[in-house]
Amino acid sequence: MILGMSRAATTTDAFNAVAEPRRRQILDLLAGGERPVGDLVRVLELAQPQVSKHLRVLREVGAVDVREDGRRRLYRVNGHALKPIHDWVKNYERSWSDRFDRLDVVLENLKQEDLRHKDDERKEEADDGA
Repeated sequence: MILGMSRAATTTDAFNAVAEPRRRQILDLLAGGERPVGDLVRVLELAQPQVSKHLRVLREVGAVDVREDGRRRLYRVNGHALKPIHDWVKNYERSWSDRFDRLDVVLENLKQEDLRHKDDERKEEADDGA
């Protein structure tokens, strides 16, 4: 029963659907434009049924669209369906930026301290040699 619940959550929620690494790889590949299943199979080096299963999950949550082109089915990213993920991550962007800014300050201070230490060592060596 738990397995069924997990599967249902995966196929109804973009967050859960893209939590799977292979599905993220597929989205990364499709971000460059439309691709047929055969291209995805070749690049991912997976069996066609595995790729099709991942594409089905991504289609069910709306993350990818498919269109018929003769006998081929071309897949593409549907950015609109991924917007909730973008919006959620964006909430953390300010926090991450602030932390990276603070890290830059710490690294610059360490760099300056290291330069001062090397200058002091050079002065000591010069004084010892005199």
